[in-house]
Amino acid sequence: MQILSIIRIIGILVMCFSITMLVPALVALLYGDGGGKAFVQTFLISSIIGLSLWWPCHHHKEELRSRDGFLIVVAFWLVLGGIGAIPFMLFEKPNLSFSSAIFESFSGLTTTGATVVKNLDTLPKAILFYRQFLQWLGGMGLIVLAVAIIPLLGIGGAQLYRAESSGPLKEQKLRPRIAEVAKLLWVLYFSLTILCALSYWLAGMSVFDAIGHSFSTVSNGGFSTHDASISYFNSATIYTITTLFMLIAGVNFSLHISALSHLGKQSIWRNYWRDPEFRFFLSVQVSFILLFSFSLYFYDVVEYLDTALIQGALQLTSMSMTAGYTIFDINDLPAFAAMLLVIASLIGGCGGSTTGGLKTIRVLILWLQVKRELRSLVHPNLVQPIKLGNTILPIRMLESIWAFLMVFILVYWGCVFGVILCGMSAFDAMGAVFATLTNAGPGLGAVHNDFFNVPESAKIVLTFAMICGRLETFSLLVLFTPTFWKS
Repeated sequence: MQILSIIRIIGILVMCFSITMLVPALVALLYGDGGGKAFVQTFLISSIIGLSLWWPCHHHKEELRSRDGFLIVVAFWLVLGGIGAIPFMLFEKPNLSFSSAIFESFSGLTTTGATVVKNLDTLPKAILFYRQFLQWLGGMGLIVLAVAIIPLLGIGGAQLYRAESSGPLKEQKLRPRIAEVAKLLWVLYFSLTILCALSYWLAGMSVFDAIGHSFSTVSNGGFSTHDASISYFNSATIYTITTLFMLIAGVNFSLHISALSHLGKQSIWRNYWRDPEFRFFLSVQVSFILLFSFSLYFYDVVEYLDTALIQGALQLTSMSMTAGYTIFDINDLPAFAAMLLVIASLIGGCGGSTTGGLKTIRVLILWLQVKRELRSLVHPNLVQPIKLGNTILPIRMLESIWAFLMVFILVYWGCVFGVILCGMSAFDAMGAVFATLTNAGPGLGAVHNDFFNVPESAKIVLTFAMICGRLETFSLLVLFTPTFWKS
């Protein structure tokens, strides 16, 4: 293992991240309501940390192997979350403890959207902007950004991209060079953010709210600059814009790029519809939105059907894309509607998107396996390979998906027992871990609005769950295997 090269790269990444602290510092200067000092101090601290890691090892540029990439990604996310917590601890308002600051930082970077901060409407603009900005940076993945803009990473970029990216088909590439793929992803991500911000502004949001909510919408993070979340605006137009951009960000970004690259040659809709995952994703979302919206209307939660469709689409999409925006208190919803939200957040969006959950592609492949087993009961001697479109899926991929599902369940229950030991009730623990492991944000029980009253030690366990969800478990747990550390 190339330890010195790994330390060098982590140092570079930390120094790059330190520069982002100057953006909220500029916001503090612009609005003049405090906070600039905390971000400048964090910039200096993180720059020193990054420089201290990079300088002693700056001559070591050995080629990275696959396991080196996993270690860099996990180490960087841990260091990044720790540095990201510094401003929260330096601010007098909100006055967060160490564990609360760590929780809030990782919640933003992993785009979970769970929060321990109250009274958002009274906080300085700089800290509000910072929370939104953290989600935007974490949405596409800082490693992907680094691979796109830092040529110093060289050939190691492929290993980092593979370790940080999501979904079982992440080995597929649009271009022969990983750096080129990463650049295309970030150009698209940035363009969607600008388009979303303009749409919000034209719909009536202030410039500050439009930019902040575009960050959390395109990243499917769910933080808001107001305590009432997106319902603060009480606008059908804003609700529709939010739903649309969450769904766009929930589609595989590689598919977006592929469709745009064929623009003019054939129908853009045809490019999307040819993808089996997209067809399954769209069918699930439309079905769930209709079921949830009609349940709001027939259970008299919402008086008018058109209002139920608009608000239902927003709430269901927010949970399904694991965004975290809320306009309903989940605890007050009918049991049928609440369980639809839970199932939707478990499925999540497409692989290669900014969403969490199991990912639609895995659920689709599992469903295809179930169908094959049912056919095998009728025709036991028939050889039936599982096909995704025209592609026969290898056995290794099927095995990895079942392994992921089993590890997901084991991590879930392990974290549940850990949170119970920290003092939470069993039901609240299950709701809190589910919300963090799927990166959904809102949960059932005591965490239906926020995580303010969660025990301090439990916040650390839930932070671990968020990291597992963001890195899809294996990238983190592989570090705990003896095989990983053998030369």
